[in-house]
Amino acid sequence: MDTVAPDVAIESLRLLVAVADLGSISAAARAAQISQPSASARMRHLERSLRLDLLDRRTRGAELTDAGRAVTEWARAVVSAMDALRTGAEALHTEHPVRVSASQTIAEFLVPAWLAQLRTRTDEPVHLRVANSTGVIAAVRDHSADLGFVEGPTVPRDLVARTVRRDRLALVVAPSHRLARRRAPVGATELADMELVTREEGAGTRDVLDRALAHAGFPGAHPAALSLDSNAAVKVMVQAGGPPAVLSELAVAAELRDGRLVEVATVGLDLHRLLRAVRRRDAAPRDVISTLLAVASGR
Repeated sequence: MDTVAPDVAIESLRLLVAVADLGSISAAARAAQISQPSASARMRHLERSLRLDLLDRRTRGAELTDAGRAVTEWARAVVSAMDALRTGAEALHTEHPVRVSASQTIAEFLVPAWLAQLRTRTDEPVHLRVANSTGVIAAVRDHSADLGFVEGPTVPRDLVARTVRRDRLALVVAPSHRLARRRAPVGATELADMELVTREEGAGTRDVLDRALAHAGFPGAHPAALSLDSNAAVKVMVQAGGPPAVLSELAVAAELRDGRLVEVATVGLDLHRLLRAVRRRDAAPRDVISTLLAVASGR
């Protein structure tokens, strides 16, 4: 049994209603801001999809056939329902701001500038939650975050990832530390045995260091003198004369400039990393998220 083709587009139905109201395809085309040939093509496609003659083209303008008048009334209901759906969706966007979760280094040193730039392009509110990379991935997976920014070495395959920036970790010490006067770089073997002040497990900075040491031939747990859950706490400990730390160059840039910390060169280790945005594969598209991703990527 023949059936009506399922590819009836809402914009074709909207155009049919405009033809009925305005009396001609050309007037409907102007209202829809498309060319008359495009409007005529849409009407012919709609007729083929429905297997009905909707317009009498032998008359001046465009007069609806009996079938066309019936379909137009049904089309008004469909168009009205679609408009209500779109209005409701926009209201939900307003009631439910975009929820962004960012790992600590990104949240502290990059996200504020990104959000400031975003404000110049849209008024849609954004709520920011700070966590480590493991926490960000969990928030995106359980739908408590619409977008995440992570700095860990890997992203689960069930999420979509996009690189927004590259970063580098640096070995830093206080100016009074013995390594501050050292000229030879620290190798992988020495760093693998060195007690450090580190970020907590699950932090992207810690994961990148562990991954770099493993690739250099030193897998397993690193001997941490102390694990702290913030970049600020790690820096305070190092500046106070504590053990060295390996932190993002973003996190220590100010301290290196004013001499509160000193970078110690390393060799035989790849301490570069990617900073990435992550989303669920089934995430609904939102303009504000696309804009934020463009800002984060420098576009």
